[in-house]
Amino acid sequence: MSPLITIAPEVADALSAGGPLVALESTILAHGLPRGENRLIADQIEGRVRAAGAIPATIAVLDGVVHIGLTTAQLDRLCESDDIAKLSVRDVAVAVALGRSGATTVASTSALAHRAGIDVFATGGLGGVHRGAAHSFDVSADLGVLASTPILVVCAGVKSILDVPATLEYLETLSVPVVGYRTAAFPGFYLRNSGQPVPWRVESAEAAAAVVRARRALATDRAGVVLANPLPAELQLDPDLHDRTLTDGLAMLVAEGVTGKDVTPRLLEFFHDATGGASLRVNVDLVLANAGLAGEVAVALSNTDLIDGAVLAGI
Repeated sequence: MSPLITIAPEVADALSAGGPLVALESTILAHGLPRGENRLIADQIEGRVRAAGAIPATIAVLDGVVHIGLTTAQLDRLCESDDIAKLSVRDVAVAVALGRSGATTVASTSALAHRAGIDVFATGGLGGVHRGAAHSFDVSADLGVLASTPILVVCAGVKSILDVPATLEYLETLSVPVVGYRTAAFPGFYLRNSGQPVPWRVESAEAAAAVVRARRALATDRAGVVLANPLPAELQLDPDLHDRTLTDGLAMLVAEGVTGKDVTPRLLEFFHDATGGASLRVNVDLVLANAGLAGEVAVALSNTDLIDGAVLAGI
């Protein structure tokens, strides 16, 4: 491993033993959650992974070094500091070279987790194709990285503020399989059903692990796998409230002239304010659910008693 990458001892031990590991992004902690709450939620996310029997590996760049797995003090710093940049794949090497600190996005977490040898990653939602991308060319780097990184990403689909049909079409073009976890509908982050179908579904963590094993055996695993995990109906954002907020939020963007990379954070801020904080609660609930499921998949994937043909046996 490069001297620019430090792997936490328990993560290194799990890698050596072939134990279950789950990569976790750090952008949600540094930039996506309120101060104070973010540190408590960081422990809850890692706790869900541990409760499933896996080891969490939260990833971040601190003082020019990539850390795969963070100590308590490092999590404190990540959640409290005002000097944490947001790092996608294109930014990581620059931050490292300049000795900067930053939180990793879906794209950079996927790439760095794969570099370290971690096969499963839990996040909230993927980035995707933005509305109006035919003119703006605004497409998240998450999709391109998934097309070239063999990692399984557990997520709650993509945010409904994006162009969901175009995102799914682009994932198909990139040969990234999308698999629903106990659902035939692609989740829309705040909502359990975006209105779009998924081509495949699995009913268990073992079946999801079998998909990864089959791809390896068939050498079709150049790209990652999206495991879409919807929230239970009782935990999703009220659909009527969601639709009203989205309509008002899109109108707000036009009125304020918000474009490009500022669209998503501004819309999420609007959602938080307009829903009285309900959207933040949903965000936390889905991240915790995804962390737990990712832990279960990691455990199943590390189980050497499972055979590559398990999916054919109906697991």
